[in-house]
Amino acid sequence: MTGRPEVLVLRALGLGDLLTVVPALRGLRRARPADRLVLATAAALAPLARHTGAVDEVIDARPLAALPARAAGAALAVNLHGRGPQSTALLRATGPERLISYGVTARWRPDEHEVARWCRLLDEAGVPCDPGDLLLATPRLPSPAPGAVVLHPGAAHGSRRWPVPRWATVAAALAAGGQPVVVSGSAAEQPLAHELAARAGLAASTVLAGRTGVPQLAALVAAAPLLISGDTGVAHLATAFGTPSVVLFGPTPPALWGPPPDRPRHRVLWAGRTGDPQAEVPDPGLLEITPAAVLAAADAALRSAAR
Repeated sequence: MTGRPEVLVLRALGLGDLLTVVPALRGLRRARPADRLVLATAAALAPLARHTGAVDEVIDARPLAALPARAAGAALAVNLHGRGPQSTALLRATGPERLISYGVTARWRPDEHEVARWCRLLDEAGVPCDPGDLLLATPRLPSPAPGAVVLHPGAAHGSRRWPVPRWATVAAALAAGGQPVVVSGSAAEQPLAHELAARAGLAASTVLAGRTGVPQLAALVAAAPLLISGDTGVAHLATAFGTPSVVLFGPTPPALWGPPPDRPRHRVLWAGRTGDPQAEVPDPGLLEITPAAVLAAADAALRSAAR
């Protein structure tokens, strides 16, 4: 990068976190079309960030770590990372001419959908955003498993991880019905994915966990007839690409992190109970969701998509 960023945005979090601020990023792009927009986020997300059409460059950043010197001196810095004060202080330290952040230009609301939250921050600063502007163009990269239903059993915390035996029941039933199935996940989730495949009687080759970077994962989900996952980042890829999905919610209500309710191709299963999203054991509400319920939702989603 040469020279200072005209617009510096901080969102140094995960995959789903990036996808929920796409409408906010696009609002900034429309408001400042001639300015270079630089996003401080994980380097692994750079291809997807550029794919939004709103981001010119990415600065590799870690959560709440000091930003490099080349982030200094922006005309406008925007905190899409959190409520502060730590993230706000990080941006202040870069010496921007103007700063947009919760606690500075707007008041945080705890019970607000993540997409709406960041759009409101910018709306109140004079930058109009459309919360429905979530879709991404189909990736040019080919899918590693076109036509296969994608099961994604992992999540950052145990509270959002549905038990593997239940995932295996779903996978086995789909495969028995003639539906190709693959299992996605991170490198750290490979043991989980292989256990699922073994329990379901799937070949080891169906396990893609640890074998796809962000671009390949995006291509996989974009070309899938259906994604089944917990409340985690990959679910937001299904929203972004319009892929039918069944998303299992546990401690966090879908009203805060779920797909738009006006898009029926995305089906949400939730017991209506809240809990600790950072617990390391499955949330009691998540455990109320049965394999039969997931299979019924999956069948309905596949039939609807076929029509």
